[in-house]
Order: sequence, then C-alpha cells, then structure tokens
Amino acid sequence: MAGLREKQKADREKRILKAAVTRFRADGYKSVRIEDLADMAEVSVGTVYNYYRNKGDILIATVAMEVEEVLAAGKAIVADPPRGVADALLSLIYCYYDHSLEYLSKEMWRTAMALAIETPQTPNGRRYNDLDRRLAAQVVALIATLQARGAVRSDLDPQAVGHLLFNNLNMMFIEFVKDDAMTLDTLRAAVAAQTVPLAGLMSVDTA
Repeated sequence: MAGLREKQKADREKRILKAAVTRFRADGYKSVRIEDLADMAEVSVGTVYNYYRNKGDILIATVAMEVEEVLAAGKAIVADPPRGVADALLSLIYCYYDHSLEYLSKEMWRTAMALAIETPQTPNGRRYNDLDRRLAAQVVALIATLQARGAVRSDLDPQAVGHLLFNNLNMMFIEFVKDDAMTLDTLRAAVAAQTVPLAGLMSVDTA
C-alpha cells in the first residue's frame, strides 16, 4: 500500500507540474492562479498546497525539472566528450541551451531568476542557486576529463576555468531570456564566437 500511495503522490505532482508548464507558457506566469492549475491537474487546491507553498515554488520546481534532464544529458557528454576542446565545450553548452525552452518560456525563466535574486536565502532561492552550482560543476568535470585525456593544458585549473566558462554561458543565457526576439541559433552563434578562441588557448599544442 505504501508503494501505491507514493506512486499516486508522484502522479499528482507530475500532473500539477504539467499543468503549470502548460498554463504558465500559454497565459503567462503572473496571470495564472493556483486554482487554474488545480483545475487542469484535476486535484483540489488544497492538494496543490500540500506539495507547494506558493506559485513561486511551482515555478522553481519546473526549473528543477528542466535542469535535472539537462544534467542527465550532460553527464553522458562528460563521460565521453567529442574530440577537440571546442567541440566538447560547445556540445555541453548547446545541450544546456537547446533544452532550455522545453518546459519554460523566456518569461518563466525571467521570473524564476528574479525570485532567486530577490530572495536568495529562501528555499526557492537556495534551490535555484544549487541547480546553477551543479551545472557549473558539470562544466568543471568536462574540463577535468579533457585534461585527463591530454587535450587541455596541464597547467590550467579545471575548477577556475570551468567556473569562468559557466559564468559566461550563464550570462549569455540571461541576455537570451531578456530578449524575446533572440533565437537559439543567435545564442549558439554568439557563444561559439567566444568559446572557440578560448578553447584554442586551453588546448594542448600538438604541432
């Protein structure tokens, strides 16, 4: 019975998040009410509040759902990255970017970022920042893998370089979500223009 209850609980939460993704994208985060999500998920309003304290919690949960899938895909890239430092770095970065609008609209990303910035010590703020830290750690892990392979210079600190790269790709993503007209192709081209020269400086000279 306990297993069945857990399954039912997970199913209800999944329905709530699916409703949030659908309604936030279609109608805008600010205009959607908890009652709207409960109605679409076919649960009571009280049930929604059993899972989440407020609408911000639900939004951050959708961010977490997005990032967990991105981290899973990135793990495979880190385990067996493409040959060449630039190709490996861009493969991971594009993995992040290409999945970024799977569940969230740009408006949803902007709102989630604002919640994390305005209230960094709340559970929402800490959860969002923890997701960023995990993404940064994955970039560090990729550089360490490339260094162990002999592709990245041994005198470079993977931690420092990884955080430098993550901070840059994250800032470029912020610029992307701020501009509703910017396309993913434009974002990819912009990050490539900056990452390829940096990858050349990181690479072991095989000449």
